[in-house]
Amino acid sequence: MVTRPGKGGGHPGVPPATEALPGGALTRKPLFPPPGSARISPSRPEPGRGSSRLHGDTSGARYGGRGLWQSSELLADIQDGYCVSGHLLVCFSSGYFIHDSLDIILSHQSRSSWEYLVHHAMAISAFISLIITGRFLVAAMLLLLVEVSNIFLTTRMLLKMSNVPSPVLYEVNKYVNLVMYFAFRLAPQAYLTWYFLRYVEVQGQGAFLMANLLLLDAMILMYFSRLLRSDFFPSLHKASAGRDVDGEKFLID
Repeated sequence: MVTRPGKGGGHPGVPPATEALPGGALTRKPLFPPPGSARISPSRPEPGRGSSRLHGDTSGARYGGRGLWQSSELLADIQDGYCVSGHLLVCFSSGYFIHDSLDIILSHQSRSSWEYLVHHAMAISAFISLIITGRFLVAAMLLLLVEVSNIFLTTRMLLKMSNVPSPVLYEVNKYVNLVMYFAFRLAPQAYLTWYFLRYVEVQGQGAFLMANLLLLDAMILMYFSRLLRSDFFPSLHKASAGRDVDGEKFLID
């Protein structure tokens, strides 16, 4: 799932800043970047990092992962498996996505944050259908494991923003981040896609969730390619970096 930057105050004529992390996580950057840093696209204020990090820690590690670990029998019935904690987890995450979407819209950042609005709209519509029917809650718990990998994506962003040289730490996190991306983002997504294609009827709620899942597959693969270009194939990244957004450029793609 993703952290994203927001509106902010500051000196007249100096835009707030945002960074779209290539792994699919979004995060806010300081309103005034260090001297000599690249210009970045307009965004929303720094405080949003706390809410997204709280959501990631709560939904991903504490309740999503721990809930599946303690009730592993739920994995035997992804369509109709049910637990109260899973239901509450989906309600909590739906509230977060609704709040974050309203924050983007009311701060007039819809144009520069359209990818996140699309992602949030998909999550909200899917999660509301799960809340109403009580079905496919286990699938939602699996998808929320993605928040575990966001911890390392956020660490990556903080190291890039830091004025303190830490190349060794960045290199270590780079490879840990890659492993976490496979374990908690790509693997659950691939398993659920296989499960839906093989076992879920393509009608009604199943068809609706299948469409959401396939679109999310495309988005995750796009973010993964950005991460690989940025951290492991810098020459390719330089060739594709610098796309314009309202006259500004992303610091990284």
